[in-house]
Amino acid sequence: MFDRLSSLVIALTLIGIAAIFAALAGGDPLGIAMMLTAGVLAAATVYSALPPAAVEGSAAAQAPAEAPPVSFLRHPDFARWVDQEKDPLLGVADNIVAIANDAAIRLLGRHIVGADIRTAIRHPVAAEWLSRNDADAALETINLLDFPRPGQRWTMRVAALSNRERIVFLADRSALDAADRMRSDFVANASHELRTPLAAILGYVETLQDMNGEADAPTRHRFLSIIEREARRMQQLVIDLLSISRVEADRFRRPTTEVDLTAIVRHTIAQLQDSEAERPRDIVAVLDDAPLLMLGDAAQLGQLAHNIISNAMKYGRPRTPVTVELLREGARVRLSVSDEGDGIAPDHIPRLTERFYRVDEARSRSVGGTGLGLAIVKHIGERHQGQLDIASELGKGTRVSVTFPLVTGAQGENS
Repeated sequence: MFDRLSSLVIALTLIGIAAIFAALAGGDPLGIAMMLTAGVLAAATVYSALPPAAVEGSAAAQAPAEAPPVSFLRHPDFARWVDQEKDPLLGVADNIVAIANDAAIRLLGRHIVGADIRTAIRHPVAAEWLSRNDADAALETINLLDFPRPGQRWTMRVAALSNRERIVFLADRSALDAADRMRSDFVANASHELRTPLAAILGYVETLQDMNGEADAPTRHRFLSIIEREARRMQQLVIDLLSISRVEADRFRRPTTEVDLTAIVRHTIAQLQDSEAERPRDIVAVLDDAPLLMLGDAAQLGQLAHNIISNAMKYGRPRTPVTVELLREGARVRLSVSDEGDGIAPDHIPRLTERFYRVDEARSRSVGGTGLGLAIVKHIGERHQGQLDIASELGKGTRVSVTFPLVTGAQGENS
């Protein structure tokens, strides 16, 4: 197929050939004219033989073609950005998953690429919402309860693009929900623990008031002793609540003061032996003679040692040793306290550091426990880069240990 320019070239070529033949024929003017006329007619014949569609098609071929729609999901920069996202992210074109980052594949499976987004995210709320074509709905945050497992909660957001493409963002909110539940449980438990001794105090006070001085001395003394015990229990609970609040507020601030853990533990043992606590003489100290220096908060470390030792004194059998050991182990120091009590069943041990958790609630209340002692120990240990370990055997006793890193100077001096 020839266009107009090609036909013109052909015509001129034919005319030139006709002129050459005319010249070769002897230069007769009539012959030359006849040859030229033949050339012109030949060119006109060639041009007129071209179909109009061919001429128009040739012109259309020279016109610039309309550019196809640009796919944002297939841009290399988008792929790099997707790979850098820590939360699950999916690129969707016409409801088909075109791209998914590693987090999305770990959550939903590798088979999701190329699958329908409404079946890739297996949740009825997500499927119903993703079936919409409402662009304004992309501004919403959709809660996916019990996704991908019961008890978990994720959220989903969708960004609408052109060309029927969308980006789906998923975020795990399970930890936030757990923290909210923990705070709610903490408030509820603290309120309950405060109400119990307060109710006992008010009850016995009202009883004494109703007696109008008619109660005999032994009865009055017994009632007042109960009131004092419950008041001290409530006082200790308030102290522990304030302590755990302060420790949690400081948990991200590493201590920078150099302290001697040996001196702190010795001072704590002396305080317990001089106090009115039961079994003060049962404490057996096995301490390293050399100073053990670490970066720490002396008051908090003293409280940690006090809580561990007093727990062993409360729950160990009377007239059995409560052994307190403080020994250096390479670059760390270990504080361990052992008792010879009834021991703790293995299924209880992982929960001992939960706030207000008690193995035997009745016994814990009778010895004055608040259920916060080991929770405070855990938080103080974490702030000081400590590692807490609880080992127990039923009928034989329990051992609570915490190891801390020593400062560089202390390692060198004790080597």
